Amino acid sequence: MTREAYAFWLRSPGEGEIRPVRLADPGEDEVLVRTRFTGVSRGTETLVFAGRVPADQYAVMRAPFQEGDFPAPVKYGYLNVGVVEEGPAELRGRTVFCLHPHQTAYVVPASAVVPVPDAVPPARAVLAGTVETAVNALWDAAPLVGDRVTVVGAGMVGCCVAAVLARFPGVRVQLVDTDPARADVAAALGVDFAPPEEAAGGRDLVVHASATAAGLQRSLDLLVPEGTVVELSWYGDRPVELALGGVFHSGRLTIRGSQVGTVSPARRDRRSYADRLAIALDLLADPAFDALITGESRFVELPDVLTRLTSGELPALCHLIAYDGE
Repeated sequence: MTREAYAFWLRSPGEGEIRPVRLADPGEDEVLVRTRFTGVSRGTETLVFAGRVPADQYAVMRAPFQEGDFPAPVKYGYLNVGVVEEGPAELRGRTVFCLHPHQTAYVVPASAVVPVPDAVPPARAVLAGTVETAVNALWDAAPLVGDRVTVVGAGMVGCCVAAVLARFPGVRVQLVDTDPARADVAAALGVDFAPPEEAAGGRDLVVHASATAAGLQRSLDLLVPEGTVVELSWYGDRPVELALGGVFHSGRLTIRGSQVGTVSPARRDRRSYADRLAIALDLLADPAFDALITGESRFVELPDVLTRLTSGELPALCHLIAYDGE
């Protein structure tokens, strides 16, 4: 027996559409999930929507249940929360998170879904994939008690990093962004805020997530000697220019890349992908994360939503897509 669902596809760069999808019955050790919410990961998904994934990154940037290929047509996305309608008894009726594209229902291996803790509302749980990125970045960064830490770039990833860092003992966190409206988000997360020109210097660690050359340069400028910038930005096909003729060498500064596609080497021998995602979901019991969900639309509106997010007409951190009634 087959049944029909609907999925969002990028037909060509800058043009999205809703397409019907045929679902087979779930097999042994598979689940049928009915989607309740997805989240638009604004930075990565708008680069995909605009067709700006570099050709040499096509394989690296594939989402777990992506269909099609970059630049298009492609079905992309990875922040999905739904309810298991069919599958193993221990999962039936459970709210689960899955790294699945925007689609009204889907069949995946049972191992691909992670139950959402009862303390985490389903809408907030769409942030799990981004909080997982923050967890991995902080495994890479390894902040110490009492460190002075700045996060440059108050987008979805940067705010998740700041939110997790705010729970570290003795760590004073400053969130830096060019948008003064992000001060309210910083306050909700329990961290300080500053525009780039007023950011505090002498930082032991800076996490950069603005996806701009100016942001990365400012991150280096804020470090103490032998300090480290952990680079979380993804620039797509854009070149990045830095001025490294100043204190970069004399200060023995470090720029370290971090990417969620692999578990940090600091934890790889004792933490799996599933462990990392479960940690992220546990952290989302904190209602402070609600400040990162800044808009909501219905699934049928998603092609227009991504157009507006990509153009900047619709500002957002995480834009929530609701599926009830579709």
